[in-house]
Amino acid sequence: MARGHAAPALAPAAIETIVAELEQAECTRTPRRQLLRDFPQLTIDDSYAIQAAWMAHKIAAGRTVRGRKIGLTSRAMQQAFGISEPDYGTLLDNMFFADGETIAGDRFIVPMVEVELAFVLGRPLAGETVSVTEVLDATEYVQPAIEIIDARTQRVDVETGQRRGVLDTIADNAASAGVVLAGRPVRPLDIDLRWAGAVLYRNGVVEETGLAAGVLGHPAAGIAWLARRFARHGVGLEAGQVILAGSFTRAVPVAPGDVFHADYGRLGSFGFSFLAQGEAA
Repeated sequence: MARGHAAPALAPAAIETIVAELEQAECTRTPRRQLLRDFPQLTIDDSYAIQAAWMAHKIAAGRTVRGRKIGLTSRAMQQAFGISEPDYGTLLDNMFFADGETIAGDRFIVPMVEVELAFVLGRPLAGETVSVTEVLDATEYVQPAIEIIDARTQRVDVETGQRRGVLDTIADNAASAGVVLAGRPVRPLDIDLRWAGAVLYRNGVVEETGLAAGVLGHPAAGIAWLARRFARHGVGLEAGQVILAGSFTRAVPVAPGDVFHADYGRLGSFGFSFLAQGEAA
């Protein structure tokens, strides 16, 4: 059962089948068709149960949890998906990349990148009344981050043209696939994080700019929401975990050979790239 949600309606056997299909889609870089095509009665609780089972499968195979991500934090994205709150996923140890790294594009299907801030917790964070102030107090430092998102279910159904919705996205680990964690760490009260901004370049051209205030008014707000969500069921965010607070730009598509540069002003700048087609790792 997905922690933080009611019992799923899907049978355990169906959940395990979907998990195997998502894993195969990721490994073969061939997305599964949208879940609602096969499970029209799918609910959010079902989707989180699928996500939890998939992450449990990866942990059983040797992966470890390094943190969490929060998505759909902007009002525009919530309206587009027909929901009234963010979603969340899990960050595993093999998802992290460093400044200057060349990333193998063949581990993704249709990757895109988003501009975010990462909160690294210095102590556990739990409770049904967690506030932004408590998030800042529990945070050891904040650091620039680029999230790589992907789709293990089809973004657009090839038969109907229907774009995938939040139920597919949640089951698909909230679309999380990688994190570039770089730039200059800063204590959370040393700057007004609402005004932390970034410019994202792709191949030398500015693709996106944004301010962290675009994330629920304050980038710590989504983390407070997640802590409250987990606390209802006795689960907390742990010391040392990396929590991606949510994107404050639109997602930028990635093509083989693309070179990205992210400039966060006083929080530093960094670059990364994706292998060109046929280029050896």
